[in-house]
Amino acid sequence: MKIPQMIAAEFRRLTASPMSIVALIALMCVPVLYGGLYLWANQNPYANLDRIPAAIVVDDTGADVDGKTVNYGDQVADQLIEDGSFQWHRVAAGSATSGVDDSKYDFSITFPADFSSALASASGTSPHRAVVTLTTNDTNSYLASTIGTQAAEKIRTSIVKQVNEEAAQQFLLGLADIRSNLVKAVDCADKLVDGAASAQSGATQLADGLGSAQSGASQLADGNAQLASGSQELASKLGELSAGAQQVSDGAAKVAAGNQQLAGKANEAGAVASQVAADAPAVGQKLIDDLKARHVDQTIIDRVQAAVGDIDQTVQSGNQQIQSAVGQVNQLAAGADQVASGAAQVAGGSQQAQAGASQLATGAATAASGSATLRDGLTTLHDGSTKLESGLSTLHDGTAQLRDGLVDGVAKIPDNSPALQKKQASTIADPVNLKNDSITSAGTYGAGLAPFFVALAGWIGIYALFLIVKPVSRRAITALHSPVKITLAGWLTPGLLGAVQMIGLFAIVSGALGFGIHNPLGMYGLMALASVTFAAIILALNVWLGSVGQFLGLVLMVLQLVTAGGTFPWQTLPGPLASLHHVLPMSYAVDGIRQLMYGGNPATAWADAGVLALWMLIALLVAAIGVTRMTHFRTLRDLRPSLIG
Repeated sequence: MKIPQMIAAEFRRLTASPMSIVALIALMCVPVLYGGLYLWANQNPYANLDRIPAAIVVDDTGADVDGKTVNYGDQVADQLIEDGSFQWHRVAAGSATSGVDDSKYDFSITFPADFSSALASASGTSPHRAVVTLTTNDTNSYLASTIGTQAAEKIRTSIVKQVNEEAAQQFLLGLADIRSNLVKAVDCADKLVDGAASAQSGATQLADGLGSAQSGASQLADGNAQLASGSQELASKLGELSAGAQQVSDGAAKVAAGNQQLAGKANEAGAVASQVAADAPAVGQKLIDDLKARHVDQTIIDRVQAAVGDIDQTVQSGNQQIQSAVGQVNQLAAGADQVASGAAQVAGGSQQAQAGASQLATGAATAASGSATLRDGLTTLHDGSTKLESGLSTLHDGTAQLRDGLVDGVAKIPDNSPALQKKQASTIADPVNLKNDSITSAGTYGAGLAPFFVALAGWIGIYALFLIVKPVSRRAITALHSPVKITLAGWLTPGLLGAVQMIGLFAIVSGALGFGIHNPLGMYGLMALASVTFAAIILALNVWLGSVGQFLGLVLMVLQLVTAGGTFPWQTLPGPLASLHHVLPMSYAVDGIRQLMYGGNPATAWADAGVLALWMLIALLVAAIGVTRMTHFRTLRDLRPSLIG
């Protein structure tokens, strides 16, 4: 009997009755139902998160920030509700707790009363972290709790971004103020540099002036010393002068008194002379008259008259001289009085001059001492001004360095506009933008699980077929046909059916579910290869172990389910299971389908296909050896079949 005849005989057996056909169709649909329904249910669950009920509790009482009342809890809650990532319900704390407990809500987010004040405390004296409480209940759904945890972390990140952005805006605003103040400081530093230069110049002039003043003070001290010595001598001479002036004053007073007496006598003599001069003409006339009365000779009378006339002239002349002398004596008396008065004044003035000279001598001595002190002070001041000049030079250099440093500081602080500051604050708050530069992309959660469940459905489909398909033809074995033909016929029957199963599953994945497939022919080819490989493995188990081998096929499916790395990365597996990942065939089936479905590395897909082909050949070889044994030997299992089969 040839291989096609053996395959046809098995198909006739499988379709011999209506129930057999129903059973075959049902088992053929197992991988389609398993893979299709599971992938349909998980096609894109993240797109339906808005159906998950979740509670928001806002107990936040708000806080004062820069003179304004803010409530970050309300702001975040409004953003979450507007975003609509979940089916948010804003409720009271009690309702949220009871709702999570009785599965009304899958989880709840609570913003406590001090939420805003805690966020605002970062800029205060007692900063502390704000708390957001996530309440979950794993009896609702463990994955719902996990999703809630991820949502809470996303909320926390969003809050941190908002707070950081506000803090960055405040920082940049303060930096702008600092820059503005530094610009003013630069202007002031320029003025300070100019002032320091002027002060340095003035200090130089002061030092020079103080040097001149020091020299002048020395000369003044010497002059004051000489003045003191000269004034002492002057006081001594004025003392002698004062004594002589007093003597002159006393003598002048006596002379004035004598002159007054002389003037009195002169006045009396002048009065007598005036009287004599006045009486002389009358006396002469009387004498003439007497002579005439006595009849003295006219000649004598004429002589007498001539003599009387001469005498009268002499008397008048003498009177004039006397009156002139009296006037001179009176003038002398008046001058003597003036001389006496002047001498007295000279005496008084000489005494005052003596006293002034004494005071001048004392003052000059004091001035000499003061000028010496002034000279010493000016010397000290000159030394200080020299140091001041040096210090102001250092100050000028320092202020110049300060100005240059401030200019450099201003240059290093950017002069940004408010719009740019806002953009910078946003960038500082969220400096990293994750760019998903995927080499390949599944697209959706369901598409990401598809390779794993397609491979698993292929194993389940083959496993189910072996429930009704005979591993080998007993008739062919009894007839001692070729073991290779028997093995190939026993493998190709479920293999062809498995390939048909993969056609249906491929149609569901690519058509009904609409998952994108980069290499459709390659993917189906690998699915078919995986199916026939699984058929060869389960065939070998059945040939060698019978119903026990069928059971081991189930155990092997479970092992591959956890080691294939279809959900979590295989690196997360425990050590023994991770080592099985590199051995069992489903791992390579999952990886190869991923490469072809997502547009990965073709070389990797070919390598996976090679491993599957190697498994298939080894399994067929093992099965052929088992068939050979069955054609030549009979075992206790052949004589007494297992009750399980």
